[in-house]
Order: sequence, then C-alpha cells, then structure tokens
Amino acid sequence: VQLQASGGGLVQAGASLRLSCAASGRTFSNYGMGWFRQAPGKEREFVASISGSGLIKDVADSVKGRFTISRDNAKNTVYLQMNSLKPEDTAVYYCAQSRDRSSSTSAVYFSFWGQGTLVTVSS
Repeated sequence: VQLQASGGGLVQAGASLRLSCAASGRTFSNYGMGWFRQAPGKEREFVASISGSGLIKDVADSVKGRFTISRDNAKNTVYLQMNSLKPEDTAVYYCAQSRDRSSSTSAVYFSFWGQGTLVTVSS
C-alpha cells in the first residue's frame, strides 16, 4: 500500500487549504481512511477519519466545524478540507489507511501511513 499526501503549504490565519491523499495497493473502498497531525514538540493527534463507504465520519473537537473529511472511491483519494485555519493548526499532516472499513479515532487502528505534508499557518 502506498499513500501519497499533498496540498500542504504556508498560509495566513483564516485561509483554507485542501489536503489530498492518493492511495494505491488494495481496494480503496474496503478501508477506512484517516488524517492525523503532529506539531513540533507534540505527540501525533487524531484529526478526522472516514469509513470505507464514506457514510461514517469522525472529527476531532479541535477542528470540528472547520475541517471536513471526504473521499472519492472512484479516484482512490481522501481529502481534508481545512477552513478558518489557525496558527495552532500548524503541523505535519499524515493520511493513514485503517485495518478495515471502519472509521476510527485511534492511530493503532491504522495499518499504513503516508509520508506527511506540512501545513504552516502564520498569524
């Protein structure tokens, strides 16, 4: 399995970004997908996840109402739309693929990880 994340960059507070993660290697719709992030000096934290069907989503309280996860199973891609970005959203964002079709907030549930894409939000 390969996961290729893209879309990060440097933006000002209040701006929007959309991250993409293209997956290959196994049937995409059979697996839940997730986004996690790790800020400098901090532990990795859950951001959002989505089930294989796209019907079930989980979003961290810290980004609820600002970030939206979605997927296009025809394109083998999961997205993270990030609006109203804040400096505290600055981190490396990782996409991950889960063990099965479920959505999960726990990193241990995810078997494969992408390389990460850096998001920097300036104040």
